[in-house]
Amino acid sequence: MTQTAAPGPSPASDPRSFLDELRDGVTPRATLLVIGVLALQLLFIASYVGALHNPKLRDVPFGVVAPQAAVAEQAVTRLERLPGEPLDPRTVADRAAARELIVDREIDGALLIDPAGTTDTLLVASGGGRTLANALVTLVTALEKSEGRTLRTVDVAPADIGDANGLTSFYLVVGWCVGGYLCASALAMSAGARPTNIRRGIIRLAVLALFAVLGGLGGAVIAGPVLTALPGSVAALWGLGALVVFAVGAATLALQCVFGIAGIGVAVLLVVITGNPSAGGALPPPLLPPFWAAIGPALPPGAGVWVARSIAYFEGNDITGPLLVLSAWAVAGAAITLVMAALRRKPESRPAAEA
Repeated sequence: MTQTAAPGPSPASDPRSFLDELRDGVTPRATLLVIGVLALQLLFIASYVGALHNPKLRDVPFGVVAPQAAVAEQAVTRLERLPGEPLDPRTVADRAAARELIVDREIDGALLIDPAGTTDTLLVASGGGRTLANALVTLVTALEKSEGRTLRTVDVAPADIGDANGLTSFYLVVGWCVGGYLCASALAMSAGARPTNIRRGIIRLAVLALFAVLGGLGGAVIAGPVLTALPGSVAALWGLGALVVFAVGAATLALQCVFGIAGIGVAVLLVVITGNPSAGGALPPPLLPPFWAAIGPALPPGAGVWVARSIAYFEGNDITGPLLVLSAWAVAGAAITLVMAALRRKPESRPAAEA
């Protein structure tokens, strides 16, 4: 009589090695994403610490006023020879002209010399950044003390009492930027990073535009009438906010069209990792290292912070350049999104093979 062998363990019940579980638990795509996140984390640390760890005055536009031209020229020469070149001094005709240049954002401070006395006057504008104003006061006070003179400080464009350290404009713009790339990211994750046709691309841009209008209004109202943290025209801040949100969102949509979901990481790299520390919020441009001071005005956070402060404290002066920067980001982002959507075509369905 033939005896049937007992069934052995099925292949599915074989014990799996750790490497097998690792390959299933962490796919190659997940590995690449984790490596990308690690890179962004390290870049975030390097960018913020590199930009903000050692603030030094560099080439601050600075005016010198004196009754006699010879005295003013001597002071300019002395300031030009300071170690590290913290100031970029030039003579100014009188106090009124110096104040006008500060309000026009052409200079950041001015020294009014009184040869007949021992007390000079320093004009600053804390609305352009309290850190910068304090740094100028510290520097000029030390210079005056070394010459046996005293200093009186006048703030011609003071930061509002509700604007702690002059940072409200920075936080407001950062909030608008975050809203822009999060909205674009949500649109991508809900229906694919790359729009499949130009109509879908137009729809996404239209939704982003509506979001930008609402987000710009909400931010302006919260920072202004609700919290009284930032003075200035609510309508002007609303327009700025809508432009910032749309510019960042459109750029993020464009990057997603080019790089897929990885485009969100590229947007974070541009806006958060490089844009925020170079925006002039915590440290205005003259206090930033050269690299960050150079790139800040060309990125949405830096352009937005400059315009917000101009609206709040400087009568809306010197905003044409930054608004053009924001508009360029918005137009380029929208154009790339539409072009990439137009070029992308769904594969045509093929008839089923005959049996």
